Amino acid sequence: MWCVPPLVYLFVKLLFFTCKKRFHFSINGSQTPSIYAIWHGELLMAAAAYTYYSKRVSIDTIVSHHFDGELVAKLMQIFGGGTIRGSSSKGGVSALRQALKALQNGRDIGITPDGPRGPRHSVANGVAAMACMKQVPIITMHCEPSASWKMKSWDRFCIPKPFSTLHFYYSDPFYVHELSLEEAKALIQKRLLEHVHE
Repeated sequence: MWCVPPLVYLFVKLLFFTCKKRFHFSINGSQTPSIYAIWHGELLMAAAAYTYYSKRVSIDTIVSHHFDGELVAKLMQIFGGGTIRGSSSKGGVSALRQALKALQNGRDIGITPDGPRGPRHSVANGVAAMACMKQVPIITMHCEPSASWKMKSWDRFCIPKPFSTLHFYYSDPFYVHELSLEEAKALIQKRLLEHVHE
């Protein structure tokens, strides 16, 4: 397995280089540590897009203990970011504690609200709980390729085709700490789905 993450890294960098990039946002990032949320099926371009958009790599991504989580963890390390291991089904409390500490230390957090096993486009409690407890902003990310392959997995994992145009949509930073948990999750889901075209 050790050879897979470097190969995926080279593939992502090459794919990112060959594609045209269009970034859509009105506010370029946040001046404070933030939580970046993206759907699980759009993960492939997330690391490259984050560094391109924020111009830094001070982010810790929450990844599961599953096999695919191990691949993502090693891939993020190659990109220069950190990882926090855990998910809603295993190690959630420890992951939440580490994420809160990372935010306290000035690092961003990357999370897939519907990972690691779905349901697709659902929002688990973790992202809302973190944002409420630390009162930090959330920035949702969405990648919309002009041409892509969709896997037959639960998340319909998206692989952009070479030389396509990648449209990256970023929401303005928004806060949820004054909302109830369910209201916060509904708002996060709404922002994540704003530019999704099935």
